[in-house]
Amino acid sequence: MSKPVPTSRTIRFENFEFEFRSSELREQGRKVKVQGQPVQILAMLLEQPGELVTRDEIKNKLWPGDTFVDFEHSLNAAVKRLRQALHDSAENPRCVETLARRGYRFIAEVGDVEGARLNIREPATDNVLTAEDREQPEVAEETAVVNHLPWPLAWKISGLALLVISTIVVVWILRSRSVPSPTIRSLAVLPLESLSSDRSQEYFADGMTDELISDLGQISALRVISRTSVMQYKGVRKPLPQIARELNVDAVVEGTVLRSGGQVRITAQLIQARDDRHLWSHSYEGELRDALALQNKVASAIAEQIQINLKPKEQLALKKEKAVNPEAHEAYLKGRYFWNKRTDDGLRKAIAYFNQAIEKDPTYAQAYTGLADSYALLGDWEYGGMAPKEAFPKAKAAATKALELDDTLSEAHTSLAFCLDLYDWNWDSAEREFKRAIDLNPGYATAHHWYGWHLAELGRKDEAIAEMREAANLDPLSLIISADLAEVLLVARLYEQSMQQSLSTLAMDPTFAVAHYQLGQAYVQNRMYSDAMVEFQKAIELSGANTTFTANLAYVYALAGRRGEAVKILNEQKNRDNGYSNPAEIALIYVGLGKNDEAMTWLERAYEERFNPSVLARPSFDPLRSDKRFHDLMHRIGLSREP
Repeated sequence: MSKPVPTSRTIRFENFEFEFRSSELREQGRKVKVQGQPVQILAMLLEQPGELVTRDEIKNKLWPGDTFVDFEHSLNAAVKRLRQALHDSAENPRCVETLARRGYRFIAEVGDVEGARLNIREPATDNVLTAEDREQPEVAEETAVVNHLPWPLAWKISGLALLVISTIVVVWILRSRSVPSPTIRSLAVLPLESLSSDRSQEYFADGMTDELISDLGQISALRVISRTSVMQYKGVRKPLPQIARELNVDAVVEGTVLRSGGQVRITAQLIQARDDRHLWSHSYEGELRDALALQNKVASAIAEQIQINLKPKEQLALKKEKAVNPEAHEAYLKGRYFWNKRTDDGLRKAIAYFNQAIEKDPTYAQAYTGLADSYALLGDWEYGGMAPKEAFPKAKAAATKALELDDTLSEAHTSLAFCLDLYDWNWDSAEREFKRAIDLNPGYATAHHWYGWHLAELGRKDEAIAEMREAANLDPLSLIISADLAEVLLVARLYEQSMQQSLSTLAMDPTFAVAHYQLGQAYVQNRMYSDAMVEFQKAIELSGANTTFTANLAYVYALAGRRGEAVKILNEQKNRDNGYSNPAEIALIYVGLGKNDEAMTWLERAYEERFNPSVLARPSFDPLRSDKRFHDLMHRIGLSREP
């Protein structure tokens, strides 16, 4: 009998190391992504290398008597996951050996990190599970004893055993019915791990994660956490229950993606977060062109496992056949990878990749959607990389083309609505597109986010706040959604709530420039001018001198009586030459200086340049609201109602 391994040490076997204290398994120095019951079973086996660990011992430790589960299924699934992590098999075991009807034994040579050998026992040959055994249900050893007893006694014992077993089964069923099965109404798809040794292939796994989130987000009865929040857990080793608490979800999906040549394999597993319980796992393999269809299968299987009632249209969406040109799909995934960086350079690279995808497959609707999203963000004030007159027509054309090819794309309806809002000022059509987008994919946080701004522009403050909160519920770690919620509260004149929301955003990331900007705006309305200046200066520093943040600094300088500094910034803004003049920002500075005529002149220029009219909903423009010229401008834009 081998000596038990101290559970405070790190031991080595084959290419693996296992640290008992942290329950971490590493392969050649890289942490293996396996948690919960498989790791607990591994620890039990490694505590007694070379010795039998019975099924009852495992059951008593992992599934105590008050736990109502299908023990056989759960144990087999956990051992299977462990073997997958160790690249082992039941038929030809190198590490975990099955002893028929009894339990498991760890048979690989085990040593400590210094190389001392801890077990020398050879694999057993008499009790190994045979193919015939694997095909048959396990039989209690007591049954074999009964067969050797005299017939009358054996009959009585068998009858008594049957009565006892029947009673236990009935009691178990009754007690199981009294304990409600775990309800899963919210989940997070954690970033799928790329098994490729080529780090440049990570965009592929990220893209698969996005598409699985999108597929599951179509289920109205299920709250699915959006990409922005889950991607913050990429490469982060936290216990799953902790991640679930942070995201406020009932379950998590984790898995791997392996792309090799023209083939792809997706492995996914569903885990109940509360107690880190494995509920389901499966692998799907196919050609690269079938990658989207494989994602559909994963999403459908998860929906089935959590027993969500799907609407007919949701069933159709998950069964929809998706085949795509592999080269076009690869270019699209690279485009989304750079689009998600949300930088001027990233957006321009994204446009190049989306155009590549369209060249490879002119019928690829998602590529047009990506193109629309990229141009729309480039034309918005936060990025300012392209004049609105240049960016938004391209965005609208791409979104319209996407919908001609596939009218069921929630993202395309959202992109079109964004253009109709910010450039066409076609508020009724934009509302129809937003509602259509949310109907198609209730879990698409961006649709709720941008629809919230649409409602704020129309003066529907309560609806706007509710929609923004729904976006935050779907994407709780999104900095921009959190910051924009603060601005919607500001537009609703709820200044204290706006300040608190900005402080909550900064608690997530103190370096997020937009949050400093939003906090500065709230300080201005509370006449905390010095504090506002500090926040605007931080926003300018962190953003690389964003012109909107700079204009707001000049505005507060003017309000605080530092007119010389305000005029200096004003002249710099007027002399900028980057293709468009940001006239609404110049108008804001004139409002601070009390020069309403000049402010209205620059707002007229903004109107000619098709500016983003949401700026007019902000309280900083309140001094102009009694001006007839302002009323006329709002009427021409279609926002005649007061915000």
